[in-house]
Order: sequence, then structure tokens, then C-alpha cells
Amino acid sequence: MADFNNTYNPDVLTCLSNLSSDEVFTPPSIVNKILDMLPQELFHDKNTTFLDPACKSGVFLREIAKRLLVGLESEIPNLQERIDHIFHKQLFGIAITELTSLFSRRSLYCSKYPNSEYSVSRFENADGNIRFKKTAHIWDGEKCKYCVASKSEYNRDVSLETHAYEFIHTVNPEEKFKMKFDVVIGNPPYQLSDGGHGASAIPIYQKFVEQAKKLNPRYLSMIIPARWYVGGRALDEFRNVMLNDDRIRVLHDFPNANDCFPGVEIKGGVCFFLWDRDNRGKCKIHSHSGDKTTIDTRSLLENDMETFIRSSTAVSVLEKIKMKNEDVLSEQLNAGRYFGFHTKVEWTDNNKGTLQTADGQSNYPIRSMKDDIHSIKVYVARGVCWIANSNVVRNNKDVNHYKIIIPEAGNPGSTIIGKPRISEPGSCSSNTFIVMILKDKNIEYAKNILTYLQTKFVRFLVSLRTTTQHMAPKAYAFVPVQDFSKSWADDVLYTKYGISEDEIAFIESMISPMELNDGDSNDTGDE
Repeated sequence: MADFNNTYNPDVLTCLSNLSSDEVFTPPSIVNKILDMLPQELFHDKNTTFLDPACKSGVFLREIAKRLLVGLESEIPNLQERIDHIFHKQLFGIAITELTSLFSRRSLYCSKYPNSEYSVSRFENADGNIRFKKTAHIWDGEKCKYCVASKSEYNRDVSLETHAYEFIHTVNPEEKFKMKFDVVIGNPPYQLSDGGHGASAIPIYQKFVEQAKKLNPRYLSMIIPARWYVGGRALDEFRNVMLNDDRIRVLHDFPNANDCFPGVEIKGGVCFFLWDRDNRGKCKIHSHSGDKTTIDTRSLLENDMETFIRSSTAVSVLEKIKMKNEDVLSEQLNAGRYFGFHTKVEWTDNNKGTLQTADGQSNYPIRSMKDDIHSIKVYVARGVCWIANSNVVRNNKDVNHYKIIIPEAGNPGSTIIGKPRISEPGSCSSNTFIVMILKDKNIEYAKNILTYLQTKFVRFLVSLRTTTQHMAPKAYAFVPVQDFSKSWADDVLYTKYGISEDEIAFIESMISPMELNDGDSNDTGDE
């Protein structure tokens, strides 16, 4: 048998390149921070069982093995007997691909085939306790009924990887190993392409968490994107369950994913958590920002906030605002297709082209400049175009009011929202913008709203409701409505709501300056 101490390399997995931004290898240092959350007596118990249902590099099982080797030394003094017991009776994994099954076995057993002479612990089969079973999607129309993968994307030749992950393609995951697990732990795949336009994708990491809970382990810990905090596509139910689950006892939050996964961009950041089946209570929240970490203990769903608030300072600010019991801006905003136009504009020669309707059924002719008195200006993604008044098929009556339009695509971590602008009477907008209709209001009223939206106060409140670039009207659910007959600035708002000096400093440090936009209707609309 190869000498275990000499063949085991605890640092090799720090050098891996990620499979993609959706399937990210976990650095050993982060794995050990996750393992530190668990009761350490688990590593001194020869009966504790562990499952990684999404093995990629095998790093979770490897680091667990290192702790067990130390923790069981007094109970099983013989090294080889201890290794055999740990690898055969305590550690189990399900790989996400055939390649990662080989990789994981190599990391854990020091051989990709644990029935070979090079394995530090010999098995009778070539899998050991790290299995990979090629699984097929089960199509229900155009989507997989288990993971909602797109048939057009993943109905592939049998020689290609299907990304039909075994652990989540079953109703009864407990039948995989026909045994109970004390700990389910890992870093699942994050999303799958859904066959939509461009890089459209649907999250799947929540399915691994939900499936793991079906196993009813004593402890569950996974590292996942933090986008679930605010819900959204396929995540609303998952968010509600997680935020109301007082068995989540520890949460490490990384708004910047680089602080956890160097060199990896994951919009909205990442988090890892400890779910403790038999203990309920408030959650110990570790908020990470570079080298700085703050810790506080509170409920994930604070005072009916509807979403997880990442900072206790932000919670304090929100409580002061809620005390005023004011209407919120989200109730006055309309989704981007308010006037019936899609974002897509097809330009042809001589500044002519077509503007597509929101339902994709019609394409109306456009020009880059006004033709006659019956034309309507349309604000689109990168400028303006003109279209016949009769072609505004939705809410045509509101064309002649002042409007505030805000890009749906924001800038998380920077200015937060895209530049808002005034859409003057005789104009409308495409799906690029969400819309606020100002019936019977004048230009000064519109400018006051514009300056309000550009304050750090407002943009800070929006940042608490979103983790991605997509900022629908609900992103403004924390923003109070003001008396817009007068102008508003940050210092006035801070005074109105009794925001403390420390809270002001926190807001100012979080939100980047925004170049002011006076709402000039001749603005090209470039983002």
C-alpha cells in the first residue's frame, strides 16, 4: 500500500480552474470554514456518515477524511484500519459528471479506481463510495420535469454530457444509498440554460438543498449563490421556506463572490449555511467584505421585511423608515412592457427598422427621427426611435403625460440603478424601462422625482431588494413615496428619518456617486 501521508496532497485542489461560473470548484480553505460550522465531535465519532451529493473535485470528502483520521486515532489506532473504516463506512458521494467522479476518487482514494493497487483503501468495485450514474432528463413537453432543463438544449447525443444530475432526478433520494446520513454537504451546480434568448438560464442549486432535506440529515451545509435572498425566477418558494426556517443557525454571506471564490464573478455574491435539524433559534450571520467580517445574531426574516437584509445596520435604517408608514414607490411603478413594446429593435439601412411588440407577434416600422405630427418618440435601449401613434397598442392614453422611466438593468455594487430620465408628453418607452406615470403633473414635479431617485438614500434601499442586474418594480418596495412638489436631497432625507451618523457613513460607503441627470428629453438614452 502506498504511504498515505506521502501520497495525500492537501494543497493540489487550490490550483484548479473552474468548470464554469455555474460549476465552481471550492477552495480547500473555504471547505474548512464550512466544516468548522459543524459540531466538531462529529469527527470523533466512527458512526458519523457524510454525503456530498454534488462531487466535483472531491475536496469536501477529502477534508472530512483528514479530520476523521485525527479524530478517530485513539479509537482506531491502526492507520490502515482507520482509513478503511472511514472510506468504507463514513464517506459517500455522488459525482455530477463521469469526469468529476474520477477526479473525486483520485482526491479521496489517491486513485481514480479504488479497486486498484494504488488506492489507499481497496474496494471491490471501481467506484468505491463515490458513484456516478449517467442519468437522463425526463421530458414533460419542452422541459425536464425534475430540473426544468430545456429539451432543445439538453436532448443530446448519448456520448455528450446531459447535466441531468442524479441526485435531483428522483422523487426518493434516500434510495440512492439506502442509508441515513448525519451530514449532507457540498457545492452544487448553480444553473442550467433554459433555451431562452442569449444567456438565459434557470437556477437549480435550490433543488439540491430541497432534495437534501428529504434525506432528513442531522446537519445540512451547502455553498450556493445568494440570489435566493430576494427570490425571483424559480426561487420565490425556496426563499420563503429558507427565510422562515429557524433551523438555519449559521450563515456566511459574501456580497462579493471574489471574497470566497477568487477570480469568479457571481452576481449577487454567494453564501454558505448550516442547517441543524434538531435545534431552532436565531441565526448567527457572518457578513464578509474583503478582510473585514461583522457578526450578529438575528432572524433571517427581520420584522416582516419580506427578504433577507444582509446588514444589521440596514435593518436599523429600514425600521426607522417603516415607522413613518408611508406608501412605497413600487406600487406606482409599471413593468417595462407597459406600452406593449419589446426591447428588441431591428435597424436597417438609412436609419430605418422595426420595433417588435411585447408578445412578439408584430413588428412596426420605425425611423430614427420624427416624420410627422402623428409620430411618437419611443425610448429604447440605446437611444430613441419614432413610431406611428396608432402603433402604441397598450396604454396609449398615457403617452401624453409626463413619465419617469428607469432602466430595468441596474448596476449592483456600483450606482445600483441605471440613470432614470423624464419621458415627456408625446413619448413612451420599450421593455428596457420600468415606467412611472405622472398624470396631470408638470415638469418640475417630474424633475423632483428624478433627483430623488438619484439620491444615495434611494439607491441604498433598492440595493437591499436586489442581487442581480434585473430590477423590476418590486426592487423599489423599500423606497418611500415623498411629497414631490418639492425637491429632495440626501441630507434632507437623513434628517427626516433620523438616520444616525454611523448609518449615514454606512450608506455613503456602500453606494457609488451617480452623475446627475436633469431629465433633458433630448438625452439619447444610452446606458
